[in-house]
Amino acid sequence: MTRWNTSHIPDQTGRSVVVTGANSGIGYVTARELARRGARMLLACRNEARGVAALERLRTEVPTAEAEFRRLDLADLSSVRDFAAALDDFDGSRLDLLINNAGVMALPYRTTADGFEMQFGTNHLGHFALTGLLLPKLLATPGARVVSVSSTLHALADVDLGDLNSEHSYRRWIAYGRSKSANLLFIHELSRRLAAVGSQVIAAAAHPGYAATNLQTAGVRMEGRRSAERIVGLANRVIAQSPEGGALGTLCAATAPHMKPDSFIGPRNGLRGAPARSFRAPWTKKDTTSERLWVASEQLTDVRYDFTRPATI
Repeated sequence: MTRWNTSHIPDQTGRSVVVTGANSGIGYVTARELARRGARMLLACRNEARGVAALERLRTEVPTAEAEFRRLDLADLSSVRDFAAALDDFDGSRLDLLINNAGVMALPYRTTADGFEMQFGTNHLGHFALTGLLLPKLLATPGARVVSVSSTLHALADVDLGDLNSEHSYRRWIAYGRSKSANLLFIHELSRRLAAVGSQVIAAAAHPGYAATNLQTAGVRMEGRRSAERIVGLANRVIAQSPEGGALGTLCAATAPHMKPDSFIGPRNGLRGAPARSFRAPWTKKDTTSERLWVASEQLTDVRYDFTRPATI
């Protein structure tokens, strides 16, 4: 994968792809570059106005794009269920690629519509439920992949299985790190369960390094901390790589041939540059932790994965 870039993306003609959080940042770039290679794109975004604007921008930048927008709020499990239930008219029983990209970062304490801590509920539980509900389509599609976007900041903290929703203590960056560790534990356990049933679906993870997106400023903006917002904005301009650079890890994990299950792909030096296999904290590959998180996630979301019933193409 030395110097891997978008020119290495194989032809995606005939493939159906869902990207969450595709209205801006690395999610939008991911959707755009896959559309350039012929994929049929579904932009799944919480905000309808921004989602429609992103779709119009995509069609302008890629006039040949076959793409559409649908609303998906990962912080509301009823929205996740509605989105999944309506997906049959996107491409029937086929789904080649699910990119779990959307996320929130370092917010003041908030809860989702279902009462979960916002970062854990959005970054992990929403995507856990979505993947489980779409699993039959993935199982039925030859060459299908699931890619979850984590972060180098997963190294801040392992999940706390005794306090998944930060009810006893909340520190925004620790909660963010735990949610990103949960992303990696999810991919680890999903890979194990797919292998156990002999499925060829590949589950992998990626991270953008330090990419300039609206994630960095959202939390301080919510609190009205204008000076902090300016500092973060300056760091984005001076230090961070572009969303185009940040999306490379996701695109590589999603399309590079011979990608191994449970891979974690990101910038070679951790912050920016061509994608390569990335450091991950040892706790994100612990079978006992990943299994316990999986069971807890099924209970919290009421979504049970069925690896035995693929949809029929």
